[in-house]
Amino acid sequence: MATDELVKTTGIANHGGERLPSVDIDSFNIELKDDDGFLGDRASKGAFREILERWRKPLRKTGEDPFGKEPSENISKKTLDSILISDDVEASAVVHSAIEEFAQELAYVTRRFLKTKAWAKTERIVVGGGFRDSRLGELAIARAEIILKAEDFKIDMVPIRHHPDEAGLIGALHLAPSWIFEAYDSILAVDIGGTNIRCGLVETGWKKAKDLSKAKVVKSELWRHADDEPTREGAVKRLTKMLKGLITEADTDGFKLAPFIGIACPGVINADGSIEKGAQNLPGNWESSKFNLPASLIEGIPMIGEHDTAILMHNDGVVQGLSEVPFMQDVDRWGVLTIGTGLGNARFTNRRRDSGQGKDNGKDRDAAEGKKKPKENNKENNKDSAKAD
Repeated sequence: MATDELVKTTGIANHGGERLPSVDIDSFNIELKDDDGFLGDRASKGAFREILERWRKPLRKTGEDPFGKEPSENISKKTLDSILISDDVEASAVVHSAIEEFAQELAYVTRRFLKTKAWAKTERIVVGGGFRDSRLGELAIARAEIILKAEDFKIDMVPIRHHPDEAGLIGALHLAPSWIFEAYDSILAVDIGGTNIRCGLVETGWKKAKDLSKAKVVKSELWRHADDEPTREGAVKRLTKMLKGLITEADTDGFKLAPFIGIACPGVINADGSIEKGAQNLPGNWESSKFNLPASLIEGIPMIGEHDTAILMHNDGVVQGLSEVPFMQDVDRWGVLTIGTGLGNARFTNRRRDSGQGKDNGKDRDAAEGKKKPKENNKENNKDSAKAD
């Protein structure tokens, strides 16, 4: 199937687009490097576990490790959170030490992002991903912000507002054109990860808040595909079945479901819906030129209700960040970092004020400041990163 045919049949705009209804995407999925490799690896959830393990080693040598023989990667976030406020002072000190060291790493990585062209003048960074969903994650984020402010970086770092699992679904609303919200009260959203695939029925809440700040996930289904190790085709078949189930439930419960599916997927998403790179943790080869997820889903779900299905796919870090659009209207330029298996990233410039102030174009603001906003892409940003420090 030709590229132009794919775009025509799978969506109402280009996948992975730079211009969305409320924001311009200045960059996403930048892969910064230093002498030790990808910077994102220094601020991932795996990196935190390695840091925790290092702080346990001196105590283990004397037989005083408060965690015993339990491997650091197996200790749950809930357990670590409870230790922070427990009476076991030594165990609490180990966790606090790990948080401090991780915060230093997060601050270092954030500093490097802020020195790239695409992240210049960033006023606020939202931090999402699974690591954020814990007290230790919140402490690490707050500590990283303090470190940066002590170095005179004028930046706020805040945990993502919604639960990270729901943010990846709610953000899909901001991929959709505005006419959907006038005619329908819900959409289907998909968040694809290296371990899980999550589908959700997202209620727009548009009648309560035109800026979508009242949106919520009313139904969701999770499939831990890493346990089943399916083929690529098997994964698409299962995903199609999950979506059809939600369509049936939406109809049964009286939702006016839009003929639209928003998808969050790892990697660099091409305009035709193919994946250029970054999907190596998904089941099978999703980067093949012969595979196109939106087109495959259209074949399985050609219509929703009485209308042709429209699908729009974007990078998962971008989509999770988009869930914050209604709450970022007091700044012009902001970014998102998602701490998970790796470090997802995206930088946004607001184009439209959703608070009733009318349209406000970020590019117009740059022109008013006497500066022309440069067009950024990943290659240019990688060149910037080489000069960062």
